[in-house]
Amino acid sequence: MSELVARTGRHQQRYEDGYRLIAGCIPFKYTYVEDDECGTSEKIVEVLMINSTSGPGLLFPKGGWENDETAEEAAEREAMEEAGVRGDLVHFLGCYSFKSKTLQDEYSPEGLCRAAMYALHVNEELESWPEKSHRERSWLKIPEAIECCRHVWMREALEKGFSNWYNDGMVTTLPKKRSP
Repeated sequence: MSELVARTGRHQQRYEDGYRLIAGCIPFKYTYVEDDECGTSEKIVEVLMINSTSGPGLLFPKGGWENDETAEEAAEREAMEEAGVRGDLVHFLGCYSFKSKTLQDEYSPEGLCRAAMYALHVNEELESWPEKSHRERSWLKIPEAIECCRHVWMREALEKGFSNWYNDGMVTTLPKKRSP
């Protein structure tokens, strides 16, 4: 079995109009909670968040979108590298702009970033992944995730993008990938 390794460096990073392009996702799964009194179960959605390596609060997997991949491929790669999950991208949640405090460079001197965010229906949780030694995973209900979210733009992606999609019935809007 080959060891999973995270991509590093910025030599293949995409930029557009002074923005560093980012791709990420809100990983989610369905769980069933049993009602002891009635014997019925309720289907609930939980989202996966990871700890930040640079301070308090939780985040969703995200990272640089590189020249040799689509935004969807980058979002799936980041989910595997940072959170150790694989799944199906099922909905585009929107683009969210923000200013990074740490990611200024010659192509984006002001640290401007634009993140393409997706909903990822998780179908596999890996026991080992590239950033396991730096990251902890937490499955949360949506209201809990909103409270724990470190970045305003990620909270907006959860509250506006994901929650609106959830309220609209969570209809899959992206084509399913074909197996190799």
